[in-house]
Formats: sequence, structure tokens, C-alpha cells
Amino acid sequence: MAIIPRLVTDKAVVIFSKNSCCICHSIRTLICSFGANPTVYELDERPDGQEIERELKALGRKPCVPAVFIGQELVGGANEIMSLHLQGKLVPMLIKERAIWL
Repeated sequence: MAIIPRLVTDKAVVIFSKNSCCICHSIRTLICSFGANPTVYELDERPDGQEIERELKALGRKPCVPAVFIGQELVGGANEIMSLHLQGKLVPMLIKERAIWL
């Protein structure tokens, strides 16, 4: 597991995604709707995409995308992000990591 830590270092929000995944698009849209500018890695466009998928699966992500990191920590996928949003916890997390300012 060497690729993911390098890709999330010093970034407030990172989303591992695939172009063909409508759920990935929805999660990206939700996070951007608060004014955040996440770093998005489209695994189906990267030569190392399959290796990153293997690393995400090793972290327990099934399906492996979307995978959202906030403050270099794996928060989870669509279910976890939506749950945090509905509980009113997503925006405070984004503020804490300086992904958005209010």
C-alpha cells in the first residue's frame, strides 16, 4: 500500500472515482456543492488504476469507489458520506480540514 498515502498527502479532500459510476458523480457533486474543490482521481483513466483499486479493497472498500478521504483519513464511500451529510457532520468535517470556509 504505497500509492494511496502518497496521493492523499496534503490534500483536504480526495475522491477516488470512476467516470462510469453515477454514484461517484453524485458524491463528487455533493461535496462540491458546499464549495469544496476535491482532488478527484478517476481510476478508469489512470495507468495505475487497478493497483489503486486493489489498495482500496485491502482497506475494506467494496465496492472500491467512491472512496472519500477527508484530511488524509478514509471516511468511506457513498453510504458513509450520505449518512454524515444527513447527520449534519459532513460540513463540519470539511470546515475542520479547511476544504471549505464559511
